[in-house]
Amino acid sequence: MKFYLSILPLLFCVLAFGQNDENTEPELRMDFEDYDPPSTLVVPEHEILSAKFPFLDVHSHHWRMAEQDLDKLIRQMDSMNMQVIVNLSGRGGERLKAMMDNIKKYGYEDRIVLFTNIELRSIDEPDWTEETLKQIEYDYKNGAKGLKIYKSQGMTNLDSKGNRIKIDDPRIDPIWARCGELGMPILIHSADPKSFWAPHDENNERWLELKTRPNRKRGPDNPAPWETIIGEQHHIIKKHPNTNFIAAHMGWFPNDLKKLGELLDEMPNMYVEIGAVIAELGRQPRMANRFLEKYQDRVLFGKDSYKPAEYPTYFRVLESDDEYFPYYKRYHAFWKMYGLDLPDHILEKLYYKNALKLIQGVDTEQFKRD
Repeated sequence: MKFYLSILPLLFCVLAFGQNDENTEPELRMDFEDYDPPSTLVVPEHEILSAKFPFLDVHSHHWRMAEQDLDKLIRQMDSMNMQVIVNLSGRGGERLKAMMDNIKKYGYEDRIVLFTNIELRSIDEPDWTEETLKQIEYDYKNGAKGLKIYKSQGMTNLDSKGNRIKIDDPRIDPIWARCGELGMPILIHSADPKSFWAPHDENNERWLELKTRPNRKRGPDNPAPWETIIGEQHHIIKKHPNTNFIAAHMGWFPNDLKKLGELLDEMPNMYVEIGAVIAELGRQPRMANRFLEKYQDRVLFGKDSYKPAEYPTYFRVLESDDEYFPYYKRYHAFWKMYGLDLPDHILEKLYYKNALKLIQGVDTEQFKRD
């Protein structure tokens, strides 16, 4: 009896606290992916809608350029101070020629650069190398200034026997070599962020991205280990020292700039561009500044998907000293970023000077300031 009497006050307390009075809000329940509170931090903010210097975007995609309204594109570019855009989706052959014909019709040969593409899935055909070389020559004569290799061409493209086509297949060697002879840089995308190959659990920094976009998830050997795919890219860069390669997305080492620096030291013909990885630089401003100081001649401006509203985030990271601001795709980067406040001499190299050294035939006069 004494036991029951002793717990009665406790029961009354539990019941009292368990009741909601009319002034108490009900408990809010939400999924993690919905939690995105605005910061209460009060710090200076700078919206930069136009780059400080004219810039060359080395990584963009415009698949319908043969019939695209190029006046509209140029107006958008002018509003951002983008002087030259590189369309990596030139496709090749007659399709590339049709794009170039449209560019010439509008009179924008100095503002729009085309890179061509090649088809690997027919690599088992006996005349594949010869025919692909002919296409490269044809595209070069029609104005192509480089070659773009898509990630599918070292990951999901299969040969006639159903095997993954490795990007360092020796049958492709003559193409890499010929591009070098013609002065055509090769912008190559291999693999994806390494976290896509890791277990999708509480230790995966890309958990939110893989939760909302499950098609990006890879198994340890799907289609091959990450290290294998990246290693194949490095193999061809080392094998062809007379050809310049631009590793897309900072070669998927933007989160390990020490390692990326070691790779750049090892491969002097390797360059990188910052497309889709600006959030990685923005979360490590001191390390990123040291890296860009040391490798200021090896990094190019790139954006990847062409969405004018997203460019100001790149300008803000590169040019401002703002603190703790968000990336525009939370699933890509749920962390905050900091401005690098890069000095002018590095900004100019990143924005256009490094690209002008690699891409032949671009009018350099248009980048000069009054």
